[in-house]
Amino acid sequence: MTAEKSEQEGAEPMERFAVDESGYTGFDLMNAEQRFQGATAIDLSDEEASDLIDRHFPNLVAAELKYSSLARRANNHERLLNLQRDVLHNHKCVTCVCDKRFLLTLIFLDYAAEPFYHEQGFDFYEDGQNYALASLLYRTGPTFFGEQAFHALLAAFQTAVREKTTQSLDTLVAAARACKWEKMGEAIGPIAMGSTACLRAIATPGVSTDAAFPVLQALITRMEVMAKGPYRVEHDRSKNLLQYNELLQRLIAHDADVEFKETAITTLKFPLKLREVTQVDSQDSPSIQVADVLIGAAIEAGNSLAGLRENRFDAEALLALYAPDQFIHIIPSLDFAEQKEFRKGTQASKVIDYFAEHFYKRK
Repeated sequence: MTAEKSEQEGAEPMERFAVDESGYTGFDLMNAEQRFQGATAIDLSDEEASDLIDRHFPNLVAAELKYSSLARRANNHERLLNLQRDVLHNHKCVTCVCDKRFLLTLIFLDYAAEPFYHEQGFDFYEDGQNYALASLLYRTGPTFFGEQAFHALLAAFQTAVREKTTQSLDTLVAAARACKWEKMGEAIGPIAMGSTACLRAIATPGVSTDAAFPVLQALITRMEVMAKGPYRVEHDRSKNLLQYNELLQRLIAHDADVEFKETAITTLKFPLKLREVTQVDSQDSPSIQVADVLIGAAIEAGNSLAGLRENRFDAEALLALYAPDQFIHIIPSLDFAEQKEFRKGTQASKVIDYFAEHFYKRK
């Protein structure tokens, strides 16, 4: 036996995070039935997950633990809450939930406004200004422009991003001009005036309104902090993450030594500790089933608090189980002072430029 082999055998096993998601609707972030999207990552072995399932659901007869099925019965609610309490208190984990219409508003500003300001030498992302403007637009757009006109604007934007045709871009400009855009010219003005830089950005190959990667990137940012060393991710087979496998492999392989500040509590540093991403059938992975419970409950809590679904359980009690660093939310906030402090010194614009340069190039 060689010394190298001995060291490999004596090394600690690579950490593994089980990941599951919910609420995916592809490019369509305005889907009325699926308002929220998110994902959960848990540092939990299949053996530990099996023990948790047996402890909290000893009479489970289904092939796998599924939140959507269990939550239908009121007598399961306390068990579901206790299972999540055990996981959140005893295992490293993070849940990310986004309001997809707000995320669409953020993406709208990324491509239908920011390129115009970039040409003027203005950092649109400085201290989270983009987040503040997106929050204001999201909350007041339906009132300022009329709910139907604002809805038509966002719908035209996501169609233009998807189709990238002259006709779809013209329709977007027309939808912007049909709004009383002067009431918030900082947000709507560039595309209403037909900014060439914005139209070019929207038509760029690879630009998408799909929320899967922003959510996954948020999880990676947190997993990079939680992991002591190299780690791997295992997630359920799903078409939304399957299409990002190539990009994830490029992220893993990127060996440049660079670090970016995103918020007061998050940074993105390369090379990543993430070493491997694999897909498995959830029926064969108890840990992914437990992740399904956490993200399913978090999505339902979001819908309940937003008044979009019947409150089948105490959503506030559920969210109170999370420590601040275990929950990431991409939702609007009109507390501009708090958001400015939280995003002070952000290098978001550099992150976007860096990703465009190193990961989104097309041959």
